[in-house]
This record gives sequence, structure tokens and C-alpha cells, in this order.
Amino acid sequence: MEKESIEIRSPQFRNRRGVDIYLPDSYAEGRRRYPAVYMQDGQNLSDPSIAFGGNTWRLEDGLKWLAQRGVEPIVIGIHNTEERLSEYSPFPDPRHGGGEGDRYVRFLIDTVKPRIDGAYRTKKDRDSTVIAGSSMGGLISLYAFFRRSETFGLCGAMSPAFWFGRAGLFDVVRKVPFVEGRIYLDTGTREIGRLPFRRANRRNSAGEMYRLLRQRGYVDGVDLRYVVEKDGEHNEAAWGRRLPDALRFLLKTVP
Repeated sequence: MEKESIEIRSPQFRNRRGVDIYLPDSYAEGRRRYPAVYMQDGQNLSDPSIAFGGNTWRLEDGLKWLAQRGVEPIVIGIHNTEERLSEYSPFPDPRHGGGEGDRYVRFLIDTVKPRIDGAYRTKKDRDSTVIAGSSMGGLISLYAFFRRSETFGLCGAMSPAFWFGRAGLFDVVRKVPFVEGRIYLDTGTREIGRLPFRRANRRNSAGEMYRLLRQRGYVDGVDLRYVVEKDGEHNEAAWGRRLPDALRFLLKTVP
């Protein structure tokens, strides 16, 4: 795996942020194109020196495991900013504010993706394009899947913060026309009811979303996968453990 780091200016937010690109070992061997995985909180993926609390997803290990099973994506890790909560929230929350999610998704689609597609051999179609993240990053990823499905056909929402904005994403999922694609959703048993952001977060909101997605017509093992990790916590180590299986499910039919 080779990692390249660039900086991208966001005209949508008038700021700049780092972006890390992880290329498969086979990338230099030919001219084939690869599926692309756009991940939020990109600084937490592999480098302890910049990761939150020094804890990473150990992305290198996960991508090696996937490559051994014939799955080789290009992973694009978009670093967050001090405005992370606002940028990753589709709706404002009464206690925490926010609500810049649509602008952030435009940044991904109008600025980041064209830059990546122009510089690297990505498959540009929606069926080869994953958007993924954890917590607030999971919230904005599933929102982008439903709101901008012409770009993102695959979504990984890990420990998503569905409670944010009075659970407004549930209304979106109920009302939008059915979106073809594939969704991976998960949580850990040690985070249900224990998240620090909400005193009374005793509901398993990921489980509630899973049931809603089933009602909307998504089928287990076909276009939907829901995982509850025993003893899984709300942290990078847990998400890193689950990421390889998530990407294998999402990319399993991509040639």
C-alpha cells in the first residue's frame, strides 16, 4: 500500500484540509481502474501522530486483508476541521448547532471527487463509489447516499450518530424514493446507551435505522448488512476491526 497526501482548498467553506490517498500495491503494475472509498475523519485512519488521541483505524492491516481476498479499492481519507460537527451534520441540533451537511457533501462531489478522479485511476461510476464514516461521519455518509445517490451508490455507516438533529435522517429515509445501492450499518454493544453526547441515548438508533431500511425494501445480505459487535466500543479500534468486512460486503460485486 502506498499513501500520498495532498491539500485541497474548499471553495464551499473557504478553507483548506488534508486528504490522504491510499493506493493498492497493484496500482503501479498496470492501467486498470479501482473502486473509490471516500472516508470522513481521514486523519484517524493510519497515522498516530495526527489521529484523535493517537488512535487509528490501522487501515494498512485492513487493506492488506482485503487485497488477499481480491478486493482492492483506492481509499481517500478527507481530514476533518475544527468545524467537524457542523460540516458532518445535515440538520441543526437544538443543543449542538450545526447543519452544514449539504455544503460538505457538495465539497465532496464538486471539489474532492473531480480532483481524485483526474489524478488517479478510479472507477467514476456510482456503483464503484463508496462513502463511509463513523459516528457523525456515519451520519453524513448515509445522508449523502440518499440525497446524492447519483454519485454514491455504496455506503458504510459505522456507529452512526443518528440521534443528532432530533433524528432528522429517519424522516429523509422514510420520504425519499427507494435508492438502489448497498448499505453497511453497524454498532457495538458497549456504545448502545453510553454515548457521551446524549444523556438519554438508551435507544439503539442503528438498530432502528436497520429496521426502517428493511421496511423500505433493503434485503439482508443482498443490499443491506447490519452488524452488532459484541463488546464493541465507540472508538477507532472498533471501527478499524469492522471496516474490512464492511468494504468486502460493499464492493463484493465490483469487478
